[in-house]
Amino acid sequence: MKPDAKAARVRNQADRLRPVSGRHNQRLKELRLAFRRAELTPQGECAIEGVKLLEEALRSGQHLDSVFFSESARALAEKLLPQIAVRTETLLLPDALLNSIVPSDAPQGVAALLQLPAFTCAQLLERSNNGPFVVAAGLQDPGNLGTILRSAEAFGAAGVFLTEGTVSPYNWKVLRGSAGSIFRLPFVRISSAELVPLLRARNVRLLATSSHQGTPLPQISWTLPLAIFIGNEGAGLSRELIREMDQTLAIPQAAQVESLNAGVAASIVLYEAARNRKSSSQFSVPSSQLGRRKAFPEN
Repeated sequence: MKPDAKAARVRNQADRLRPVSGRHNQRLKELRLAFRRAELTPQGECAIEGVKLLEEALRSGQHLDSVFFSESARALAEKLLPQIAVRTETLLLPDALLNSIVPSDAPQGVAALLQLPAFTCAQLLERSNNGPFVVAAGLQDPGNLGTILRSAEAFGAAGVFLTEGTVSPYNWKVLRGSAGSIFRLPFVRISSAELVPLLRARNVRLLATSSHQGTPLPQISWTLPLAIFIGNEGAGLSRELIREMDQTLAIPQAAQVESLNAGVAASIVLYEAARNRKSSSQFSVPSSQLGRRKAFPEN
């Protein structure tokens, strides 16, 4: 590209950045509230921050409603703006203002509000033969849930159900831990009292994870349809849910180790399920096809 043409392109991109200096801007209020509550905005938007997560959203073809850059991140904005749809609102904020809104201790100068794909329980249940379901039942640590979402996509899970007591999937630490998998992996929030009968109606086998007691992992049948329940980090699954399970599995480990981290345990189980799938065609990542993935230039 000729120098004059390149300079013109940079100027055109810079013109897309709308300066905002006051904290009373409506979009800033919505961004701040979404981060604070770890929930969607009234318009159904999710708040994200950081370069990696924004790039993953772009790779996954997510619709970005608004993108917020700090003054010191102008170079980053110049790099990303060509990949952001022209209809997307792009705002330029003073560093102190954006840093006061994002929850990270080390802000990277970019945040966004975007629409995540929404799925119904019925849509997710239709995928029962695509891979095992994962049920996060009372998981409270956002890092664990983020890891589980990432592993669920990596090892071909059909989707994730989030029951009562589970940390919000829109918590910024969950989003960061998922490393972008949340943009592509279908998930539904539902109560366990409602979910179990729906799974039973589809003849889905229910497996519980346990620290030491249960059928050793290598002896488990991974025939679909199947749902793997991961319980609370401290208390595990409730007694009511345990009674509903068809089988309890245990990951062989040293006796002196009390238990594995929930995210690690779920990842091991999901890997084992994928490894034992009857054919390589079953071990795919069908969830990635649900996102509108778009190629974007590597830099």
